[in-house]
Amino acid sequence: MGGRWEFPGGKVAGGETEPQALVRELREELGINVISCRPFMRLSHEYDDRIVELSMWMVDIFSGEPVGLDGQQLKWVAVERLGEDDILEADAPFVVALQAGKTEV
Repeated sequence: MGGRWEFPGGKVAGGETEPQALVRELREELGINVISCRPFMRLSHEYDDRIVELSMWMVDIFSGEPVGLDGQQLKWVAVERLGEDDILEADAPFVVALQAGKTEV
């Protein structure tokens, strides 16, 4: 869904745990090393052609400076402004939870 905003991350590969996938994906996509993370929220979303299962994790500590290693645009957005961008429908519940001040699963 090119051109739309989404949170970074990706698929869990066979044999990986979710935290391992998060560490790998953020290293591959953003060039950062996750030091500390925790689960935040899990959801399922149905698009016309598929159903996606998503888990959001909070990265509390990381090292490195995030850069778009896949050529994607990056930007930091204040929580209260998250809904202003064209974010993917599957990520919208994450925005609502973040804006409501939810802090854990």
